[in-house]
Amino acid sequence: MRIAITADPEIPVPPQLYGGIERIIDMLVRGLVERGHEVTLIAHPNSQVPVELVPYPGLRPRHPLDTLRNTLTVAQTLARGRYDLVHAFGRLAYLLPILPWGLPKLMSYQREPTLSGIQWAVQLSKKGSLAFTGCSEYIAAKIRPYAPAYAIHNGVPLQVYNFQHQVAADAPLVFLGRVEHVKGAHLAIEIARRTGKKLILAGNVPNDAQFQHYFQEQIKPHLDGQQIQYIGPVDDQQKNELLGRAAAFLMPILWDEPFGIVMAEALACGTPVIGMHRGAVPEVVQPGINGFIGNTLPELIASVYQIDQIERHNCRKSAELFFSDRVIVGQYEQLYQNLIVRR
Repeated sequence: MRIAITADPEIPVPPQLYGGIERIIDMLVRGLVERGHEVTLIAHPNSQVPVELVPYPGLRPRHPLDTLRNTLTVAQTLARGRYDLVHAFGRLAYLLPILPWGLPKLMSYQREPTLSGIQWAVQLSKKGSLAFTGCSEYIAAKIRPYAPAYAIHNGVPLQVYNFQHQVAADAPLVFLGRVEHVKGAHLAIEIARRTGKKLILAGNVPNDAQFQHYFQEQIKPHLDGQQIQYIGPVDDQQKNELLGRAAAFLMPILWDEPFGIVMAEALACGTPVIGMHRGAVPEVVQPGINGFIGNTLPELIASVYQIDQIERHNCRKSAELFFSDRVIVGQYEQLYQNLIVRR
């Protein structure tokens, strides 16, 4: 197959630090090439991928002129390429000129979908040419009343993450993600304090005033450098080491997170996940097998005392069966074939 993939213009593929969607695109591109497909990626000009790269001319995603220039770049690339399918991880608006074409189009949502945009896109598209995926059933189910939608989870390249079959008796709990209220970093601290466990917090603190205020008021006062530490952003190697030596990964989210790739990353290291029953968490965590799910903070705290019941090889096994690059790329490949046959 000859496939064009679009990303958003802000972050290169793969990202240096954070950029969950860009990690999935990188994994998919490399997996498709390994399977013998010809791929073109339309993305940030600093992207480093083993395929033809078409750079976006505009890197200001909300600037009207850059949006127009990027939209034209996508249309011109597809017009001259004789592609079998275009798979968009970027903005749906970038597909506007080609929606009436018969070319199969797949739009993937790694975030809450804008349903009004989906409805107008379906109306403008040639019948049967546009389909969607969500990174979880939670997301796909929101799209399905308006358009064909399939759930394909996010995944991780397993070779990047080392399975740790055993950790130290005093292994810490780990929180990894943006340090903000909806991610529940303050709840991770409370869990550590009430269980007596060490906690390592990793991730970026956005520069906006509200995030800085949250960090200064609810996080920083509890950092003692001993029981509770904040180490800042981490790269892939540091993430592998951090998750691998953790007793458990905490995901006490206060919003309906569409997926949360870090859950799959933790499982790949053999580390159980303790998460709030929100968003896609129930699609990833199998209680008593690869972690625990709670509806309240006390339930999450109680789960910490049950960590020893989890066999770490079961965590790695769940990553291999459900969230590996091999499995996820295979699911996309099969969906491409089905959409092309329907053409």
